[in-house]
Amino acid sequence: MSRDTAAVAAGMRGIRFRAWRGEHYVTLAELLVRLGSFGLDLTWRVECEEVVDPRCAAMERSSADGGMDTLTLLSLTTPFLQLIDAEARGFAGDELMVVLTEFDSSSWDVRAVDEHVLGDLRHHYPDAEAL
Repeated sequence: MSRDTAAVAAGMRGIRFRAWRGEHYVTLAELLVRLGSFGLDLTWRVECEEVVDPRCAAMERSSADGGMDTLTLLSLTTPFLQLIDAEARGFAGDELMVVLTEFDSSSWDVRAVDEHVLGDLRHHYPDAEAL
């Protein structure tokens, strides 16, 4: 996570949960869908520390300037894309609304300004712990 994002996200509440559910990996696409209407109108900026798939570079390019909309990001993350050390930041205008950080293909940190979003994710991922 960049220092700027870390400073802003520090004021957000967050959760951490395992990225693997048995044989199932929780993808960025799955998280975007789980955000529901909260995430639909956001503009996304993505950084991938490890480029494990050409789509990682495409996500970074697409989000480099003004960012990309949720449907474009979703199209770049499906079908199955496993990330390693990546971060997706969702903005409403200039305001950071949500940060999805994937660590080493083993866990996700989700920080959001809306506690209801975190509550919904806790429901789907009951092992989630507060950050």
